[in-house]
Amino acid sequence: MKIDAIEIYRLAVPIIGYYKTAFARAECFNSILVKLISGKNYGWGEAAPWGFPGFCGECDITAYQVAKTFIAPLLLGQDIETGKALQQKLAGIKENNFAKAAFDLAWWDLYAKEQKTPLWKLIGGDNDEAEGGAAIGALDSIDLLMEEVQKVVDAGYPRIKLKYCPGWELEMLRALRKNFPNVIIHIDCNSAYTLADLDMFKKLDACNLAMIEQPLMHDDLLDHAVLQSKIGTPICLDESITSADKARKAIQLKACKWINIKHGRVGGITNALLIHDICKISNIPCWIGSMGESAIGYAFSLALATLPNIKYPSDILPSSRYYKKDLGYPVLQNPVPGKFIAFPVPGIGVEPDPEMLECVTVEKTFVRRD
Repeated sequence: MKIDAIEIYRLAVPIIGYYKTAFARAECFNSILVKLISGKNYGWGEAAPWGFPGFCGECDITAYQVAKTFIAPLLLGQDIETGKALQQKLAGIKENNFAKAAFDLAWWDLYAKEQKTPLWKLIGGDNDEAEGGAAIGALDSIDLLMEEVQKVVDAGYPRIKLKYCPGWELEMLRALRKNFPNVIIHIDCNSAYTLADLDMFKKLDACNLAMIEQPLMHDDLLDHAVLQSKIGTPICLDESITSADKARKAIQLKACKWINIKHGRVGGITNALLIHDICKISNIPCWIGSMGESAIGYAFSLALATLPNIKYPSDILPSSRYYKKDLGYPVLQNPVPGKFIAFPVPGIGVEPDPEMLECVTVEKTFVRRD
């Protein structure tokens, strides 16, 4: 497929309320959106590194600049037949995985359309259905948390992810467990702690958690291996897994018992599939994370969540959870709480709403080959 034209957008999409993690408080989700055009076909890709370089070294500003200045010139006019070939063309650009991911995702949407096949089926999904769990950020009070958890439980979601950070820790979790002793819960620390907090992590073993997500430094494997050897609760690595090679090393070091795969963090679908397969061979179960993307980004998460080694409800949520109006349309089909169905059409089946795209675009770049 020859890439005839490329469109790049930097977006700031307002959300309902706010979403607080250990590294930032967000009132909008910042992302870049890429459209690859080949002849009469096109594909869309979205990567959401947020508006602040706290999750990793990237943010929407850096991703946009790298996308338009370095990646677009490498791909424009090129004939790219596989995801691997695309990644090889980008290999000279170190890191910047979110910027790369937007192009990789767009290529896969374009390729699936060329093949006249739904993306989930093209990448080896078991079926078109996947489980999605709820995520709740750090809140201003335990009472507010109880209200939010009750809403999620009443809605029938199969599990809850709680953001966990200094000031929002054991007291919160113990109160929650007192009121909801049997709900499946895991916590996400977003790299907020060190091995100096070992005693606190040992106390978490009494909280009946499904896992502790990314407790230590964002690029660490060795200390996670030490921590996992000293606690019973499974560790799940997120920020630390930026490539298939990092996943392989984490498994060899016994640094975790779960791996969260985020297509933006690892550079796209191509690399996500490699990580999935490495974990499957090694009997390390996976689930799919998100960064608050629109329905466009979530459609890729849903496709990945249909893969055979996805063993835990993924971070796939209905549009109404974050947005008054989603950038992508149609929004994902959610006939039963916690169950999502991928579209049966070629590609991901989701596109940006033109009016909404115009409203949330901060800056844009269009390039076309002569």
